[in-house]
Amino acid sequence: MPTYYSKRDLHFQLFEHQNCLELTQYPYFSDHSKETFTLVLDAAEQIAEKSLYPIFKEMDRNEPQLENGIVKVHPKLREVIRQFGADGWINAIFPYEEGGQQLPWTIHLSAGFILQAANYSASVFPFLTTGAANLIRTFGSAKLRDSFTPKMYSGEWQGTMALTEPDAGSSLSDLTTLAVPTPKEGVFNLRGQKIYISAGDHDACDNIIHLMLARIQGAPAGTKGISLFVVPKIRLEGTQNDVLTQGIYHKMGYKGAPIVHLMIGSESACEGYLVGEAHQGLKYMFQMMNEARLGVGMNATAIAAAAYQTSLAYAKVRPQGRNLSDKEPNQPQIPIINHADVKRMLLFQKSVTEGSLALLIYCGLLADKISQESEPQKKVELEALLDLLTPIAKTYPSEMGLQSTSMAIQVLGGAGYTTDFPVEQYYREARIHPIHVGTTGIHGMDLLGRKLLLQDGLAWKLLQKELEITVLVAKNLPALAELTHAFEKYCQEFKTGTAQILFKRNQGPDYFLADATLFLEGAGILCMGWMWLKQSITAQKALDEETKEQDFYLGKIETARYTMEYELVKLKGLLDRFASTSYPSIAMKTEWF
Repeated sequence: MPTYYSKRDLHFQLFEHQNCLELTQYPYFSDHSKETFTLVLDAAEQIAEKSLYPIFKEMDRNEPQLENGIVKVHPKLREVIRQFGADGWINAIFPYEEGGQQLPWTIHLSAGFILQAANYSASVFPFLTTGAANLIRTFGSAKLRDSFTPKMYSGEWQGTMALTEPDAGSSLSDLTTLAVPTPKEGVFNLRGQKIYISAGDHDACDNIIHLMLARIQGAPAGTKGISLFVVPKIRLEGTQNDVLTQGIYHKMGYKGAPIVHLMIGSESACEGYLVGEAHQGLKYMFQMMNEARLGVGMNATAIAAAAYQTSLAYAKVRPQGRNLSDKEPNQPQIPIINHADVKRMLLFQKSVTEGSLALLIYCGLLADKISQESEPQKKVELEALLDLLTPIAKTYPSEMGLQSTSMAIQVLGGAGYTTDFPVEQYYREARIHPIHVGTTGIHGMDLLGRKLLLQDGLAWKLLQKELEITVLVAKNLPALAELTHAFEKYCQEFKTGTAQILFKRNQGPDYFLADATLFLEGAGILCMGWMWLKQSITAQKALDEETKEQDFYLGKIETARYTMEYELVKLKGLLDRFASTSYPSIAMKTEWF
């Protein structure tokens, strides 16, 4: 039995709480069933148990090294990546005619949750390739698709996302990598640098295929002049392309996957192949980035879940102290899980991890429905809702997953700070997620300054409608009256607080967006309350039917109660901040620090 995730909870989320089987009503997914979905999840668990978890610590202790121009990774990774290719994981979500399985992304994302919980560093290699290959097959020519994707699907070639430059991180409008046309149609010579490129070079695959942003010579300034290119380390004819690894970054955590600094076209010609139309690169890349943002949210959830499972198991067996009401020193010590403060720490972890998993699966279902929806207005609404939820589903698990993992260390006490237990490694690995594919601050500004206002606030109205529907359903269950009332109250208060912060647009963007990160935090807390009320509805219905798994469902309802009592109360302070007219973060002068 795996020690790093709860199989019971994952199946609850997919098959009871959210009913992913409704996707099989679409023709594209109609060959699937609960049996096939379960087989996929079981196959992920087998790879996790046999191939990924056994090298989890080794990959951290023996991180990649750059030796004589070659990035050397854990020797088992070549075999692992090939296994992902041979078993069809890399192209599982793609159509049958491309060798795929037409698997819903929701199930693929959920299988990824298992793999990431087992070994985050190892899990990133195949899924980076999936994202890169999807860009080529979606926007590239048939020639590009036929030339590159087969060996990417097989695991022979690695795919990457190459965006960041030394002076252009989140500010992609400042990107300077240059693409100069050549006499060959669609072929350009590229010059520049890229930094922090995940799996950007390594010896576990025979070629590295970069999906790279660059600016064609003479292109307009800003984001409108950015194009997308396929840039292989080794050209199709077998010669070396001028993509050189300048260095490798040695990281705090997530050490098993190399993050590299690339020099492009610094010594000779670096050939890149234009994907789609010129100057449309950022629009194309956002497909991969939005997928990656939900993927990062799931990565964070998986690591936090693994840390939670470790601390829960430890708390059940670690004896320490006695009940506060027990004054008899000769009585045996009790497991620490019986202490109220330890229960609080475990409840916090359970609330964050299972609530985040619920939200990410909800987003996965939205993405699958969007891909198959034929009714235009319905598709517009689904897209708007997913766009709004994406920064929340990326950021809440990233920020709170880090706190949750820290809490796992606290449960273990001094033992948690040692390498004898994996929680210290989980904590180090969790720290990257508030940074990956857009920092928390960037997503806060995206949510408040853009997503909330698009189409006259359509997405925000749709979310309010979904919240109201959940409350109406919960009101039909008298046992949930306390939870329902608490959540409904916070919904109304947050709606008022949102109106207050939106009113500040009149003061200009500096004031309006000064607390965008706090608004994102509040939206995340509200969505957790929503997800936990929804889980409570499912749990209460099971209890009303006199299920034999009473402990599981009662645990869901009590965690929902914890979420309302301990987490949603944090909204009160945020709402006070939204109403304030004082801005120390703007008034503070640089020289005062």
